[in-house]
Amino acid sequence: MIRTDYQERNDGVEMIVDIYESIDSVREHNIITDKNAHQPLEHKGSECVRNRSHRSVLVCLVVLCVLLTAVIVLPVLIYTNITEERDQLLTKYTNIIEERDQLLTKYTNITEERDQLLTKYTNITQERDQLLTNNTNLITQNTKLTQENNRMLECLKDGWIYYQFSKYVIISERKNWSESRRYCRERGADLIIINNKEEQDFLVRFLNEDSLWIGLSERDVEGEWKWKWVDNSTLNMSFWGSGEPSSSQGEDCALYNSREWNTYPCNTNFHSICEKSCLE
Repeated sequence: MIRTDYQERNDGVEMIVDIYESIDSVREHNIITDKNAHQPLEHKGSECVRNRSHRSVLVCLVVLCVLLTAVIVLPVLIYTNITEERDQLLTKYTNIIEERDQLLTKYTNITEERDQLLTKYTNITQERDQLLTNNTNLITQNTKLTQENNRMLECLKDGWIYYQFSKYVIISERKNWSESRRYCRERGADLIIINNKEEQDFLVRFLNEDSLWIGLSERDVEGEWKWKWVDNSTLNMSFWGSGEPSSSQGEDCALYNSREWNTYPCNTNFHSICEKSCLE
């Protein structure tokens, strides 16, 4: 009979085991011991050898089991670690790819914005250049208009009449055609040249004089008599009166007379009208 008691101490627990054996169990043990004592030594030696062999085999088996376990478990552990590292690398790779794609998207957006800004800059530059050109043109036009205005103001002096960038003055003194022209030229002008119907109508509206020498005369041009203006230009538009121009000899100068033109001898004295361009 075995009894176990526990006693507590300051430094731990002490276990006390009491062993009680019956008389019969002790006798059996003594009998077995006596039998073993009477066995031969040879038998005892062989049994020891067998025990040692069994122990060696058992140890070898244990070692083999350990080695097999190591061979099986170690690759699994290595594979598991490699797989985890691979998964981590794949995750990092995926993250890097996503970041790269995000950067590429940002780069594309920035490039598009840059191109848009460059386009806007180009358009603004073109508009600026156009505005500068327009401003230069306006300045040039303003300068010309100022000059023309100054000429017009100058044209209005000394009793001259202004019309379409030209000024006109009537010579109150009666002179023949040649003297009238010389009088106009001394004042930087010449006898009037009527180029169009508008100028003819201007004379009709603003002139009170009925008979005025104009800058038209008949001249011999290479053996042929032709009507020429004082600037040597050919007569293209005319406002001759009925039966004019006359073929009478000596009537080689033109006279503005009551809204129409007539021919008269050049040595006849009439009033005349001078014309001067305000743009010269």
